[in-house]
This record gives sequence, structure tokens and C-alpha cells, in this order.
Amino acid sequence: MAQKRKETATEKRARRVRFKMDANNKALRPRLSVHRTGRQIYAQVIDDVKGVTVAAASSLDGELKEKAKVGSTVATAEAVGKLVGERAKKAGIKTVMFDRGGYLFHGRVKALADGARAAGLEF
Repeated sequence: MAQKRKETATEKRARRVRFKMDANNKALRPRLSVHRTGRQIYAQVIDDVKGVTVAAASSLDGELKEKAKVGSTVATAEAVGKLVGERAKKAGIKTVMFDRGGYLFHGRVKALADGARAAGLEF
């Protein structure tokens, strides 16, 4: 009989964050989902009702890649947040739910959230 794989701390946090988002998302707001790697950071605004990505930005975007030599800095994460916030506003999105996944809310993830707030997104 195969043993059940033990859930990692990151997976537990991700499950807990998504459960709370589902419980609190009465207005069915789109979610601002963040994915972070050692070298890059990605963000996208997802409309879960329609199942489509409304706006997206990453540290690999042409606009940001020219300015930032390295994609894994707090300054780059803040710029990505501003860019995804501007694109979401252009698409008509004003309020979102912040989905940090299993990542702790500090460093680059926090900088991305601050950049999105500075661009006018509310969460």
C-alpha cells in the first residue's frame, strides 16, 4: 500500500489562502495571482467566473526587461505590480482579491502588492 505524501508548508499555506479567498469572495471579484521564482516574478488578474486571464505582467515583459537587468529584485517586483495594476484598470477592473499562493507576504510579494495598490487596484 502506497503511503500518502506529506504536504509541505508552502502547499499548506496555499491551500489555506485559497480556502479563505473562496469563503470571503462573496462579490466574485477577480483575483490577482502571484507566482515567484528565484529569477523572475509573474502576476495575473484572473476572472474565475469566466475562466479567463484579464491582465498579466511579469519581469520578462519588454518594458521592464530593458529597465531592470535582474528580474529578482524588490524594485522589479514593484514595477511588475504597477504594470499589472495599470493593465487591469485599462480592462475595467478596480477591485481584486490578492492571491499570494503559498508565498509569505514579505519581500518581493509585498512589493508587487504595493505596486498594484499604487497603480489604483483595491484589495
